[in-house]
Amino acid sequence: GMVPAFLVIVEPDLGTGLNILLLLFGLILYRGVSGPVFKTLLVAGPILLPCGWFLLKPYQKQRILTLLDPEKDPLGSGYHIIQSRIAIGSGQMWGKGFLEGTQSQLRYLPEKHTDFALAVFAEEWGFVGCIVLLVLFCLFLLQIYATARTAKDRFGSYLAAGVFFYFLWQILINMGMVLGLMPVVGIPLPFISYGGSATIVNYCLVGIVLNVSMRRFVFKKS
Repeated sequence: GMVPAFLVIVEPDLGTGLNILLLLFGLILYRGVSGPVFKTLLVAGPILLPCGWFLLKPYQKQRILTLLDPEKDPLGSGYHIIQSRIAIGSGQMWGKGFLEGTQSQLRYLPEKHTDFALAVFAEEWGFVGCIVLLVLFCLFLLQIYATARTAKDRFGSYLAAGVFFYFLWQILINMGMVLGLMPVVGIPLPFISYGGSATIVNYCLVGIVLNVSMRRFVFKKS
């Protein structure tokens, strides 16, 4: 897991590399680690994290600095975050209605069909719509996690758990990015953001989880 993540980050693709590392970390926790190993990870993580700063490209560092103060460059690196916040805030409680969002329809919001699709959704459907979407995502993730826990074999359990963490981190990173809580790293929101290959992969992963779930009811004949 570490080698693919390192190679992807070197490309450079910080978002995908981060997703792989978080996926690996999630699987390690799911499998269970001993007390000393867990303490080592907790201590080593904060120590190694600052070292990663020196491995980042200049534009990646700029994204992190922009997160801390997007108003410093409102027409440049901070433009995405500022416009996203405006779109989300303008949706208020019930939203402006389908295709009625000013930020998206007047093209103030960049990448509205991919990375910032959630901002468009929030502007059009408001806080209530976002809560409904969040509940649906939670039910989706809980079903995958339940499949992992009830799988009849260890491989199926780890496979479903990997899919669970894959979707979990993508959802959290994208939402954090759109809300201005995380740097813009180009992680799409599953089943919402535009993208043919990403959608195909997502449905393939769902199919794998369904296969793992189905095998709970398959018994070998004696």
